[in-house]
Amino acid sequence: MTLKTELHPRNRHRTPYPFRQLAEACPDLAPFVQTNKHGNESIDFANPIAVKTLNKAILKVFYNISWDIPEPFLCPPVPSRADYIHNAADLLGHGGMIPQGKKISVLDIGTGANCIYPLIGHREYGWHFVATDIDPSALSIANKIVAENKLSDAIEFRLQKSPSRIFAGILEENHFDLSICNPPFHASEQEAKAATHRKWKNLGIHTSVSNFGGKQNELWCPGGEVAFIKRMIEESVHVNCKWFTTLVSKSASLAYLYRALEKANAVNVKTIEMGQGQKKSRILAWTHLGP
Repeated sequence: MTLKTELHPRNRHRTPYPFRQLAEACPDLAPFVQTNKHGNESIDFANPIAVKTLNKAILKVFYNISWDIPEPFLCPPVPSRADYIHNAADLLGHGGMIPQGKKISVLDIGTGANCIYPLIGHREYGWHFVATDIDPSALSIANKIVAENKLSDAIEFRLQKSPSRIFAGILEENHFDLSICNPPFHASEQEAKAATHRKWKNLGIHTSVSNFGGKQNELWCPGGEVAFIKRMIEESVHVNCKWFTTLVSKSASLAYLYRALEKANAVNVKTIEMGQGQKKSRILAWTHLGP
């Protein structure tokens, strides 16, 4: 059986999607499943509705989660989101047993309507999550998903009322073992659209539509990922958390972020490379605590 060897060893999605099983669990997926030129069952990954329906089926089959989000909220690719969770879990395990259960407290910065990291993280490790966002409508949708799956005791939500802040104002009294974040990668709408165009051009697909959707605050912010993560680093000095982590989309961003971490006197900094297919990404992790 073919393995997606770039994915984490504990990732449930290292083998090709079981489309027949997925379609049986989520009949809405069946119309999108077709045989590709290689004779394998697949979907049109340029079709955002097909991609969202596939993710619904994956969450149902692999994690027993009922899930749906309205347009235009960001629809996450589940395998790569699971990869982040597993790689971040290794930070807590120190190369040994991964700590599990509700005693482990995890912060998800910018959880979005999809709430994907808390949902997968709780299913995989039983962790307790605090999920924050600046968008009340996103939190309302995420809260509904959590309630429908009877996970309200495991995942709680907090509204960040100040868009210019990451931690400040909502977390002063909390202790966290881990924080995770999928930041807005781009500096403008134009940059986000250009990145989508390059992705499809490299794949030989003629479309300008993002297959994962996304609202403005999910995709771009002034200064892009560097500005956002630098704010996170600066504020992290005042937050009681063992390991801070964030996705970093562009390798060129790392030099700026390493300098910010040095300025913030981070004790330990790690960069964890990740990949799925042609998509390459990385987790930047740091702590202000000693060994």
